[in-house]
This record gives sequence, C-alpha cells and structure tokens, in this order.
Amino acid sequence: MRSATNIDVHVVPGDGVPIYRQIMRQISDGVACGRLSPGDRLPSQRELAQRLVVAPLTVKKAYDLLEREGVVESRHGSGTFVATGAKGDKAQAEKHLAQAARLLVTQARLSGLDDKALIALVQAAAAQLRRERSQGERPQDD
Repeated sequence: MRSATNIDVHVVPGDGVPIYRQIMRQISDGVACGRLSPGDRLPSQRELAQRLVVAPLTVKKAYDLLEREGVVESRHGSGTFVATGAKGDKAQAEKHLAQAARLLVTQARLSGLDDKALIALVQAAAAQLRRERSQGERPQDD
C-alpha cells in the first residue's frame, strides 16, 4: 500500500474557524498549489486526528466534505486519496466560485471596500499563492 503523503496541517483552536474547515482549507490549498497531486494518499482519519490532537470525527467531517466537493476520494480498505480530477469540473467550480464571489463582494461592501480595493486584495491573494507554489510553501492562514 502506498504510504501517506506527508502533509503539513496545523489547526488553531478558538480562532473562529471550525477545525474541520481549517483542515479542509489546508488540504484544498495543497491541491490548488500543487503540493498535493492526484493519487496522493492522505493520512488516515485516526492518524491525522492524533497528530492534530482533535476528535477523529472532526477529521472525518473534513474528509467527507472534501470528498463531496471532489477534492479527495475514499477507497474502501485503502484510505483517502487526492481525487484524480481534483482540479474539478469547470462548470461546477465556476458555480461554486460565483457564489463565493458574491459573498466576498457582500462582505467587502459591508466593510466599506470599493471594487478597486477588493480587486487589489484578490490579486494579492493570487500572487501569494503563486509565490507559495513556486517555493513549495504552505499557504498562509490569516
């Protein structure tokens, strides 16, 4: 059996983001940045839970939601792997991103940001991801 890919996942209890979401974000970022590739085996739910000192059900929830989103796939008796099509279906991704963009714009408006400032923030985030991908770094959680 292929050994688990060594992924660097960290959680910060009490930061306002549920732990399962922190796990999901870091795995998704790893796929988006190319540090995790299709076919890479993730740590077992129990192993990751022990490493992070969280409940196994927390990791299970993260893995289940990632599987629903098409980022990972579970293979009975073999483990959880980065999905072959982890970059996802373009139409589904665009629909999901359109919803996320609407929420982002709404939050920006409520914070008093105009379009120019919002676009600058998005461009800065994209540049940061490019730098991290080229340097093989872990994406920054703010």
